[in-house]
Amino acid sequence: MTETFYDVLRRQGISRRSFLKFCSLTATSLGLDSAYAQKIAHAMETKPRTPVIWLEGLECTCCSESFIRSAHPLTKDVILSMLSLDYHVTLMAAAGHQAEKQLEEIKKKYKGNYILAVEGNPPLNEDGMYCIEGGRPFVEILKETAADAKAVIAWGACASYGCVQAAKPNPTRATPIDKVISGKPIVKVPGCPPIAEVMTAVVTYMLTFDRIPELDRQGRPKMFYGQRIHDKCYRRPHFDAGQFVEQWDDDNARKGYCLYKMGCKGPTTYNACSTVRWNDGVSFPIQSGHGCIGCSEEGFWDKGSFYDRVTDIKQFGVEANADKVGGTAAAVAGAAVAVHAAASALKKAKKTETVTGEK
Repeated sequence: MTETFYDVLRRQGISRRSFLKFCSLTATSLGLDSAYAQKIAHAMETKPRTPVIWLEGLECTCCSESFIRSAHPLTKDVILSMLSLDYHVTLMAAAGHQAEKQLEEIKKKYKGNYILAVEGNPPLNEDGMYCIEGGRPFVEILKETAADAKAVIAWGACASYGCVQAAKPNPTRATPIDKVISGKPIVKVPGCPPIAEVMTAVVTYMLTFDRIPELDRQGRPKMFYGQRIHDKCYRRPHFDAGQFVEQWDDDNARKGYCLYKMGCKGPTTYNACSTVRWNDGVSFPIQSGHGCIGCSEEGFWDKGSFYDRVTDIKQFGVEANADKVGGTAAAVAGAAVAVHAAASALKKAKKTETVTGEK
């Protein structure tokens, strides 16, 4: 009999209370109400573990590094137990022929029932010879493994969009995985790397509800990529007030003013960085004093310098231009002072007329 997720957790000494706490935290991170915590718990108690094959192409392993550093200590234990992560070249103990044998056995035993997680992308130039695994081009292994997968997850900007490997002039022809895999549902979880809690929550959703989450037009889960970083950024009030950092480490930077003029791409980047954040939920790049570089958006490496600000952004409406916002704020303040002064003068004049009887 195949073990369930909860069977494994109990064997590892994880208490019922800790298990339910994890389910509640997961439901919250997914934007679900408290009732779904029980559904997540029920699924983990009754469903057999889902095998996951995790492949790595052209990448730097930062997605794996992020994944295993999920903030809540229980999360990584639960997820790694849930996943039955039988093949991951970085985390598994096996190597060489033993590892390749393991891959073939999983594909055969769980044909049509495993999830394929892909970190990195395949280079297509020179018949894929720029990325070789086990003596074979990675693109061949990717296509073969995807053919019998239940669903595919593209981890990070490399697998989702190509990232730096696909930046111009792209001599290796590094290619996003959705360009070489067809006929399979693909969930893109971009970022360089993605947020750990976003990765674990997406996996939990798929394993709990046996379906992929609702996706946006780029194939990203709406629950985490449905809002711009700008919309929830704690520096947003400074943007609206026309208060910007003008130079690195100036007085405005020390005051925590908006980093838009320093090139922050938060207004055009969709991700959960400003809400979920990193490092146990305490910070993200903007909070550390550096603007967003837009790493969860397609082609971010080829959109110019990370320190050139985006201009003429149509979505802003009243926020059409940073300089205008600041100028308008000052003009409005000046106008308000003038109106107040005029009103005070008129009130004083009326008071004088009443006392003297003059008109």
